[in-house]
Amino acid sequence: MHYFIADLHLNERQPEITELFLQFMRENAPLADSVYILGDLFDFWIGDDEDSELIRTVKTAIQTLTTQGVPCYFICGNRDFLLGKTFAEQTGMQLLPDYYLIDLYGKKTLICHGDTLCIDDIKYQQFRRKVHQKWRQRLFLCLPLWLRLKIAHKIRAKSRADKGTKSAQIMDINPQFTAETVANLGAEWLIHGHTHKQAVHICNISSESDRLFTRIVLGDWGKTASILAVDEKGFAFNEIR
Repeated sequence: MHYFIADLHLNERQPEITELFLQFMRENAPLADSVYILGDLFDFWIGDDEDSELIRTVKTAIQTLTTQGVPCYFICGNRDFLLGKTFAEQTGMQLLPDYYLIDLYGKKTLICHGDTLCIDDIKYQQFRRKVHQKWRQRLFLCLPLWLRLKIAHKIRAKSRADKGTKSAQIMDINPQFTAETVANLGAEWLIHGHTHKQAVHICNISSESDRLFTRIVLGDWGKTASILAVDEKGFAFNEIR
């Protein structure tokens, strides 16, 4: 059994989501062969030197899981792309690149956060390219923690304002680009988050091909937890409340 989760957006304002995460880590995750966190575990992340009761609690939960022998893998999201090696070393979590192929019971599966598939959101993609430049990240991480926090709040406010002017279609994945990405990597399944639209889609690789692939979208966490469970019999979404 392998578990996949994404888009928890853990923060101090919504302790109920943190409690759901801790319940999952106590009751479900220890029974798994592996746990994959596909981005936006935190609502935002300004550097591995950030510290709070919430961060310490999450670190302890992940470290407890990995010391029990359950591998935990992480792909960064658009909110926590600065989560890095120090956090991983402290928790035993393994960092993965933006696109990663795994074998799930014979199914070649591509996993990612999902924001890279939303190419119609041109402003976001321009922003993403900038903030993923290593020199910009190093410069940002050299700033005092209080200043990074102030900058992060401004970015968050602008992001919320921008969302109000964008259509749902623009903020969703681009079907053709997504199919091309899956085809180029030879995957049969795609698992991603980011859009918060829990669903399963059967998609054509192209209009000229009869070849299909399965796109599984992880939901975000709120009053319930969206957890994808995959075993040798197939996959299903589990919820905990």
